[in-house]
Amino acid sequence: FNPNNLWINLQAMKRLVDSDGISMEVIENKKVRDGRLTVQLEQAVGTAIKNFGNAVGINVSRSRFLPVKKTSDLLLVMSNLYTLSKGRLTMNPKRAFLNVPLIKLGDATFKTVSKFMTRFENIPDILELDHLTVMGDIMFGKNVTLRGTVIIIANEGERID
Repeated sequence: FNPNNLWINLQAMKRLVDSDGISMEVIENKKVRDGRLTVQLEQAVGTAIKNFGNAVGINVSRSRFLPVKKTSDLLLVMSNLYTLSKGRLTMNPKRAFLNVPLIKLGDATFKTVSKFMTRFENIPDILELDHLTVMGDIMFGKNVTLRGTVIIIANEGERID
């Protein structure tokens, strides 16, 4: 359960806090930061939902909710796959398929937004894309169109423009 929106009755929350009635598990999240293994201790708000009687979860489809958590998600929303109308992103009607392409931007080359942005002169046309996998030092120029299944891998120490 991974909520990106959580609506809580504040009176119910106050009752639980006042009665010390909120129980949440601690999540151990192992990460590598600056080459060192670290452990981040977290509490996910979604685990607190069990403390509320009559709680309801709603699954919202990707057609209504487009989270951007990775640069591969950013590529999708910046592309011509979606159109922006009245503050809402909708699937471009020119796309023949209703599904969203699977995009895997590998390694640290595309990990951060700033690194991602330096890799593209322009965001490619992906209306006909099914699957994209990119690994290594890859640069995308102007007027690039990606169709079908595209796999681009640069060998260690090499760059593809």
